[in-house]
Amino acid sequence: MSHLNIRKQKYRGMIGVGGIGSGSFFELSGNHTLGREESRGGRLLDRKDYCKLHIIAHYVQTLLGPDFETIPVGKVGNDDAGRRLLDEMRQAGMRTDLVRTSPGDSTLFSFCFVYPDGAGGNLTTDDSACSKVDAACVTQAVREFAWLEDRGIALAAPEVPIEARERLLDLGTRHSLFRAAAFTSEEMPRVVESGLLKRVDLLAVNLDEAAAAINVPADGEPDRIVDGAVEALGRVNPTLRISITAGVRGSWTWDGAELSHVPAFDAEVVSTAGAGDAHFAGILVGLAAGLSLRGAQELGTLVAALSVTSPHTIDKRIDRESLREFAGESGAELSNPVRALLEE
Repeated sequence: MSHLNIRKQKYRGMIGVGGIGSGSFFELSGNHTLGREESRGGRLLDRKDYCKLHIIAHYVQTLLGPDFETIPVGKVGNDDAGRRLLDEMRQAGMRTDLVRTSPGDSTLFSFCFVYPDGAGGNLTTDDSACSKVDAACVTQAVREFAWLEDRGIALAAPEVPIEARERLLDLGTRHSLFRAAAFTSEEMPRVVESGLLKRVDLLAVNLDEAAAAINVPADGEPDRIVDGAVEALGRVNPTLRISITAGVRGSWTWDGAELSHVPAFDAEVVSTAGAGDAHFAGILVGLAAGLSLRGAQELGTLVAALSVTSPHTIDKRIDRESLREFAGESGAELSNPVRALLEE
């Protein structure tokens, strides 16, 4: 594995909660919407699906290398899927001693259905082991928070209960960690109203989630949604940094003083599933490497662009060398600090 060329890492590790699970993809025959009592054929696709914490943590660990410690906190079922996921996480270099087995529960699973025109949706188990990740589960990691004091990242990702993420952000605040978080569209109004964002340093959302945060239609003008979200969320937490992704429209970041837009890099798209999580991971990697938020946004855009060339939601080919080659082939415009990370 070819890690990024980092002279001195700003952080020594990351501790996070979020979804750990797997899924499958099924392509339906015909583009008409599936009916309530309809039976329809199709085919299983050769794609591996992973959940949010695993995706983000994988790229963070593999790009930063063994000098950086990634500590996922969560639960899997006592089943083949859970054992396989734990094995994959260990192979990537992550610690897994704080990912517990939840007796009697299955590992989080998502069944994704895709129409031939590319539209689709998913069905996800809501009574999986991930649903049992609570505040007490996070509290068991208090020693790790203390070890990361002043030099760590606390990551709160979706697909586990809000209370677990609140506890993680509380402990991250107590130990002066850099607090990064993401929330679903459904969760955003509650998160904004509750004031939870006051305990977040970096919020990573997509355009739909940004729209939900300010209660406007997601199909509106992207620039207006971005501007509105930055203004409204800034009133909740004036020091909040924000990343907003919008697929082929690129992404925006707000560093507290300046709004930056980075266009999406050209890529031969196979699947966009997991691209937002790859972008978030790239930003965290960039910040750990000492980049500005704008530079980290470029790196996140590069990681996301290469990830969509894979059918899987974790592209295990991604490392420094593959990113450098892809940047050259795609003609990605990168700043000198980002290019330096990709050098031999």
